[in-house]
Amino acid sequence: MTNEKINAYSNEEFVEVFGEIFEHSPWIAQKAVAKKPFNTVEEAFEIMRAIVAEASYDQQLTLILEHPELGKRIKMSEASVREQNGAGLDSLSPEEFEDFSATNKAYIAKFEFPFIIAVAGKDKNDILQAMKERLNNSRETEFETALREIYKIARLRFNAILANLASN
Repeated sequence: MTNEKINAYSNEEFVEVFGEIFEHSPWIAQKAVAKKPFNTVEEAFEIMRAIVAEASYDQQLTLILEHPELGKRIKMSEASVREQNGAGLDSLSPEEFEDFSATNKAYIAKFEFPFIIAVAGKDKNDILQAMKERLNNSRETEFETALREIYKIARLRFNAILANLASN
């Protein structure tokens, strides 16, 4: 996939293709498309990342809140389902589910937003351990950590879209 192909997308096509790399937040792609033409494919992603970084606290919090609780059996975006299933969160034993639920509950009670982690390359034990460790963070540190993890997730999704488009 080249920047020429991305630049050739209409505004609507760009948002349709890249609008969900940030969970349920097509507004980011809608703002980014106004910055076309992109000099590189990388620049297209970096503009979207910068839009989030420069967003207001309330917009960032809304983005964080769009992410599902890990291991929770709720309706999620297709990308979240694939990512969580890949980490084994779809096959938690009853005991593991209880541990995830209790830790999620403690995390949300402390920080008032869901635990966010880029699950690629991690298994359910890695994720649970990270959640327990991050419970020791301050809210400010955890807010920034959540945003960094969102950038990682978005990068993985962006790269997957590019690979898929290049193979078609």
